[in-house]
Amino acid sequence: MAKRVAIVGAGVSGLASIKCCLEEGLEPTCFERSDDLGGLWRFTTKVCKVTKCPDFTVTGQWEVVTQCEGKQESAIFDAVMVCTGFLTNPYLPLDSVPGINTFKGQYFHSRLYKHPDMFKDKRVLVIGMGNSGTDIAVEASHVAKKVFLSTTGGAWVMSRVFDSGYPWDMVFTTRFQNMFRNSLPTPIVTWLIARKMNSWFNHANYGLVPEDRTQLREPVLNDELPGCIITGKVLIKPSIKEVKENSVVFNNTPKEEPIDIIVFATGYTFAFPFLDETVVKVESGQASLYKYIFPAHLPQPTLAVIGVIKPLGSMIPTGETQARWVVRVLKGINKLPPQSVMIEEVNARKENKPSGFGLCYCKALQTDYITYIDELLTSINAKPNLFSLLLTDPRLALTIFFGPCTPYQFRLTGPGKWKGARNAILTQWDRTFKVTKTRIVQETPSPFASLLKLLSLLALLMAIFLIFL
Repeated sequence: MAKRVAIVGAGVSGLASIKCCLEEGLEPTCFERSDDLGGLWRFTTKVCKVTKCPDFTVTGQWEVVTQCEGKQESAIFDAVMVCTGFLTNPYLPLDSVPGINTFKGQYFHSRLYKHPDMFKDKRVLVIGMGNSGTDIAVEASHVAKKVFLSTTGGAWVMSRVFDSGYPWDMVFTTRFQNMFRNSLPTPIVTWLIARKMNSWFNHANYGLVPEDRTQLREPVLNDELPGCIITGKVLIKPSIKEVKENSVVFNNTPKEEPIDIIVFATGYTFAFPFLDETVVKVESGQASLYKYIFPAHLPQPTLAVIGVIKPLGSMIPTGETQARWVVRVLKGINKLPPQSVMIEEVNARKENKPSGFGLCYCKALQTDYITYIDELLTSINAKPNLFSLLLTDPRLALTIFFGPCTPYQFRLTGPGKWKGARNAILTQWDRTFKVTKTRIVQETPSPFASLLKLLSLLALLMAIFLIFL
């Protein structure tokens, strides 16, 4: 009889978990409190409580209490996958904004924002310079009378279109680039990133340069913001000193600015209200989870948390790779290390001690995308072996190493292997530019092309030598 798995949440991590359970012959039931997408789902069903069964130490089973249309039900499951993510509770720091209670205009969290028409002919203040806050400020600038964007620490702003018109993530997220960054001291990496970010525009001239450049912060992806700033449509301001009835005073600027609407793009907190703190406890924005997934202290590894992580890369393949490993643990195919080993790793991750090399992942839940994915792939024997491929399929090996680290790579071998993965990797650039090459252009060969190819080949051979040195 297939093991029954309760999946809490039908977002991207929940859907990936459903798929992985079905692939491994498990029986998933997904509970989603909204009326949106799911899998083998129960819409508008709230999970009230998830508790251990009395014989948990033997069976590892959980009792899941749900509520739908005012009626509560209880069911027993062999395992639980929590897929509610970390964007669950809007963070509205009203206590840190003096005078907000006297404000006669409108204020709300960015989660409630739907359309810029609400800002028409208004004076708008957006607090927080993450991706959501920046997007809202740019959209508001098209219809609002005036838009202010308040930031405490600044941020690097980058275009989605990177060098030579390539998508930025396909250039940045490669195994070669990752190895190169991780081999350099952090101050050098920080300097290189600052230099690259400022090559598009000088952030200091736009009032955006980050105050703390050492600790990694998610970059802001916005192609329009610099143009909005230079044309005066968006005004960058420091943190708020005081809010008055119809205006705001910013720090280091004595002038009061009239404001009609304040948008708090101040992020989210997360919690698991249906779990007892003895199962999973959230402290300082993180939970004590082995590999960001398993509670290390449980005697049975039958509860997993998917998607509570902030990799510097795509969240969707990260959640799916987590789920692929989890379902194999639930089936008993893969085993977790002893509790002492897991607890030691959990504590080390929570301390967040910088290594001194590569990017500094010092904030809660931050991690290196490729390194983390490879850890999980190694656990299920699905990590591509570059050395072996270099001998048997050098073209594929070099494309994997120097090309974009796309999820096709995670399906080359091991459980869930896909026979089309090799071809998908070798042709990914063709698909990337198919939508842009709508006009055929005859390219004139350069007289230096042969020389450049020779130099590229030499650089390639040197890189390969360094890899396997």
